[in-house]
Amino acid sequence: MRYYRVHTADQAYLTKQPRGIFTTIGKLVDAGVLSEAETEEYWNNRRYFEDVLPVPPFYDQGNPDGAITWFKDTAEGNRIWEEMTFYRNMAAKYGVQLYLSECTDIPGEIIYEDDFQIAVKNPRNDIPIQTHQI
Repeated sequence: MRYYRVHTADQAYLTKQPRGIFTTIGKLVDAGVLSEAETEEYWNNRRYFEDVLPVPPFYDQGNPDGAITWFKDTAEGNRIWEEMTFYRNMAAKYGVQLYLSECTDIPGEIIYEDDFQIAVKNPRNDIPIQTHQI
Protein backbone atom coordinates (compact mmCIF):
# COMPACT_ATOMS: atom_id res chain seq x y z
CA MET A 1 0.00 0.00 0.00
CA ARG A 2 1.07 3.58 -0.56
CA TYR A 3 1.18 5.94 2.43
CA TYR A 4 1.60 9.70 2.20
CA ARG A 5 1.73 12.78 4.34
CA VAL A 6 1.70 16.48 3.62
CA HIS A 7 4.00 18.64 5.69
CA THR A 8 6.39 21.58 5.83
CA ALA A 9 10.16 21.52 6.14
CA ASP A 10 9.86 22.69 9.78
CA GLN A 11 10.52 20.05 12.40
CA ALA A 12 7.84 19.74 15.06
CA TYR A 13 9.21 20.05 18.58
CA LEU A 14 7.36 17.02 19.91
CA THR A 15 7.75 14.54 17.06
CA LYS A 16 11.10 15.70 15.64
CA GLN A 17 9.45 15.11 12.24
CA PRO A 18 8.26 17.60 9.63
CA ARG A 19 5.16 19.43 10.84
CA GLY A 20 1.93 18.19 9.19
CA ILE A 21 -0.51 20.38 7.30
CA PHE A 22 -3.22 20.42 9.99
CA THR A 23 -0.79 21.65 12.65
CA THR A 24 0.88 24.06 10.24
CA ILE A 25 -2.32 25.93 9.46
CA GLY A 26 -3.34 25.77 13.12
CA LYS A 27 -0.07 27.54 13.99
CA LEU A 28 -0.95 30.34 11.52
CA VAL A 29 -4.28 30.76 13.32
CA ASP A 30 -2.56 30.78 16.74
CA ALA A 31 -0.13 33.45 15.51
CA GLY A 32 -2.97 35.68 14.28
CA VAL A 33 -1.81 35.53 10.66
CA LEU A 34 -5.17 34.66 9.12
CA SER A 35 -7.89 37.26 8.67
CA GLU A 36 -10.96 37.14 10.87
CA ALA A 37 -12.99 35.51 8.05
CA GLU A 38 -10.22 32.99 7.36
CA THR A 39 -9.98 32.15 11.04
CA GLU A 40 -13.71 31.51 11.13
CA GLU A 41 -13.39 29.30 8.06
CA TYR A 42 -10.47 27.48 9.73
CA TRP A 43 -12.67 26.60 12.72
CA ASN A 44 -15.47 25.44 10.40
CA ASN A 45 -13.00 23.22 8.55
CA ARG A 46 -11.45 21.93 11.73
CA ARG A 47 -14.83 20.93 13.14
CA TYR A 48 -15.70 19.21 9.86
CA PHE A 49 -12.48 17.21 9.71
CA GLU A 50 -12.68 16.28 13.39
CA ASP A 51 -16.15 14.89 12.62
CA VAL A 52 -15.26 12.92 9.47
CA LEU A 53 -11.62 11.96 10.11
CA PRO A 54 -11.03 9.97 13.28
CA VAL A 55 -8.69 11.73 15.68
CA PRO A 56 -6.20 9.15 16.97
CA PRO A 57 -6.71 8.72 20.72
CA PHE A 58 -3.05 9.31 21.62
CA TYR A 59 -3.58 13.03 20.96
CA ASP A 60 -5.77 13.14 24.09
CA GLN A 61 -2.69 12.17 26.10
CA GLY A 62 -0.49 14.79 24.39
CA ASN A 63 1.04 12.34 21.88
CA PRO A 64 3.55 10.85 24.35
CA ASP A 65 5.20 8.66 21.69
CA GLY A 66 5.72 11.52 19.23
CA ALA A 67 3.68 9.71 16.59
CA ILE A 68 2.96 11.10 13.14
CA THR A 69 0.08 10.27 10.83
CA TRP A 70 0.19 9.18 7.21
CA PHE A 71 -2.78 9.04 4.88
CA LYS A 72 -3.51 5.70 3.28
CA ASP A 73 -3.80 5.63 -0.49
CA THR A 74 -7.40 4.46 -0.23
CA ALA A 75 -10.69 5.96 -1.37
CA GLU A 76 -11.25 7.27 2.17
CA GLY A 77 -7.76 8.69 2.67
CA ASN A 78 -7.65 10.29 -0.76
CA ARG A 79 -11.11 11.82 -0.33
CA ILE A 80 -10.01 13.57 2.84
CA TRP A 81 -6.91 14.96 1.11
CA GLU A 82 -9.01 16.21 -1.81
CA GLU A 83 -11.36 17.96 0.64
CA MET A 84 -8.50 19.85 2.32
CA THR A 85 -8.61 22.76 -0.14
CA PHE A 86 -8.85 25.40 2.61
CA TYR A 87 -5.61 24.17 4.19
CA ARG A 88 -3.79 24.10 0.86
CA ASN A 89 -5.12 27.54 -0.06
CA MET A 90 -4.00 29.08 3.25
CA ALA A 91 -0.54 27.56 2.89
CA ALA A 92 -0.24 29.00 -0.63
CA LYS A 93 -1.63 32.40 0.36
CA TYR A 94 0.75 32.80 3.29
CA GLY A 95 3.85 31.42 1.57
CA VAL A 96 4.08 28.11 3.40
CA GLN A 97 5.85 25.56 1.22
CA LEU A 98 4.24 22.14 1.44
CA TYR A 99 5.85 18.81 0.70
CA LEU A 100 4.40 15.42 -0.04
CA SER A 101 6.26 12.42 1.33
CA GLU A 102 5.22 8.97 0.18
CA CYS A 103 6.30 5.40 0.60
CA THR A 104 5.04 1.89 -0.03
CA ASP A 105 6.42 0.36 3.16
CA ILE A 106 4.97 1.04 6.60
CA PRO A 107 7.07 4.03 7.71
CA GLY A 108 7.37 3.10 11.38
CA GLU A 109 5.74 1.17 14.18
CA ILE A 110 1.97 1.45 13.79
CA ILE A 111 0.22 2.55 16.99
CA TYR A 112 -3.09 3.50 15.39
CA GLU A 113 -4.96 2.71 12.19
CA ASP A 114 -8.34 3.45 10.66
CA ASP A 115 -9.77 3.53 7.13
CA PHE A 116 -8.10 6.87 6.37
CA GLN A 117 -4.71 6.84 8.03
CA ILE A 118 -2.05 5.20 10.10
CA ALA A 119 -0.09 6.71 12.95
CA VAL A 120 3.47 5.57 13.54
CA LYS A 121 6.14 6.03 16.13
CA ASN A 122 9.82 5.15 15.78
CA PRO A 123 10.08 6.22 12.12
CA ARG A 124 12.08 3.87 9.95
CA ASN A 125 15.23 5.10 8.24
CA ASP A 126 15.70 1.97 6.15
CA ILE A 127 12.87 2.45 3.64
CA PRO A 128 12.70 4.69 0.59
CA ILE A 129 10.55 7.75 1.13
CA GLN A 130 10.06 10.07 -1.82
CA THR A 131 9.53 13.73 -0.94
CA HIS A 132 8.70 16.54 -3.33
CA GLN A 133 7.25 20.05 -3.20
CA ILE A 134 3.57 20.50 -3.96
